[in-house]
Amino acid sequence: MMKVIRAKLHGIRVTSADLNYHGSITLDPEQCALAGIYPMEFVDIWNKNSGARLSTYVIFGQPGSRCCILNGAAARTCQTGDEVIIAATEFIKGPEELYTLKPRILTYLPDNAVDQVLYYDVFQSESRPYDFRIMDADKHTVDSCHTWPNIDVAAVRADLAAKGWAEAEIDAFVQSHFSL
Repeated sequence: MMKVIRAKLHGIRVTSADLNYHGSITLDPEQCALAGIYPMEFVDIWNKNSGARLSTYVIFGQPGSRCCILNGAAARTCQTGDEVIIAATEFIKGPEELYTLKPRILTYLPDNAVDQVLYYDVFQSESRPYDFRIMDADKHTVDSCHTWPNIDVAAVRADLAAKGWAEAEIDAFVQSHFSL
């Protein structure tokens, strides 16, 4: 048996943390449906800001809210605004099943709007029996899986400044998200 990724929310930002709630992570059900993440499913959460790693189960919040709320003990691992990666996994019998598995990956803008819907594709290439690529979920192409050239970077900068981000934070964000 192999444990593999089945769905991922990559770079969603924590919108709140509620220590006094009875546990879990609250997510927007519309975004979960797009990725294929289910209520009560256990997920791994990796905090890109602190390096904290945890496991908890998903509950659904308000549709369209773009929420990412860590509850109970998980609330101690993240601060509002932290970028996290949320991964749902499954077990497969062996590597031959990798060819049919197409994990859906959502990437995010700073306001938790979905930026890209991608999927991971394992295929047999001339170089190796198990090769890997990231595909655009709508166009099924490799070249279109990075949409940054179509983003108005000046508007993103203005939005981040309006939210109180320091110039150095904005520069670092733009550098890490919109540079080749």
